[in-house]
Amino acid sequence: MESSSPAVTTPEELPILCGLSDDHRRRIMENTMLHTVPAGTVLFEQGDTPNFQIVVMSGSVQLFGRSTSGREVLVEVVSPPDLIIPAAVVTGAPYLMRARVPEPSTFLLIQARTFRDLVASDLSLANSLIGSLSTQFRRMVRQIKNLKLRSAVQRIGCYLLTLSERQGTPEKAVLPYEKNLIASELGITRESFSRVLASLEKHGIRIDGQTIWIDDAERLAKECVPDPLIDDRELGFVLGD
Repeated sequence: MESSSPAVTTPEELPILCGLSDDHRRRIMENTMLHTVPAGTVLFEQGDTPNFQIVVMSGSVQLFGRSTSGREVLVEVVSPPDLIIPAAVVTGAPYLMRARVPEPSTFLLIQARTFRDLVASDLSLANSLIGSLSTQFRRMVRQIKNLKLRSAVQRIGCYLLTLSERQGTPEKAVLPYEKNLIASELGITRESFSRVLASLEKHGIRIDGQTIWIDDAERLAKECVPDPLIDDRELGFVLGD
């Protein structure tokens, strides 16, 4: 799911670079560039070999998987200050997903070879990379559990509750992008997404275009059963009587 993480103003603020020695920081900065792109830009295609380690400074990136028949689904949305698919960069393997930018965004591009060399020689960078990979792995496991253990009703209901909390508006959730993309991220069709939303109206929500009003969060929670080990947060009203 998407995140509302704040933009990073300068490369020095990136957590992955904070622990570098002065020499290594200077070397990595000599082999980087800031890259600002408009909405709709494709950063790379599925099957491309990484030339850079891309770090999100502001905006976001949507990662899509495509089948041999051409079917495409949204797998993940990456926000600042995360790294984009570092597993492909450190192994030199082809990307398994396509990256598209849904909004004006800025990235730090670190030459892949320089990044790999410094990961091998700088313990701080290696530890930061392990932390990034671990966070991404746990995020993927939560996503798999969400898809395999929950019904469509539970997935959508929990998505709305988590989204409203992240947006800081418990009374509503504003869908961050097109409904067909949210549906593919949740493993259902656009038509099923619309049907489930309509069915949830009797469980405490109202639909107004991209805004979903949550009139009764506890009632919605009882229907969709949030789980902090899947949703990555403890929704306070779930603990109520």
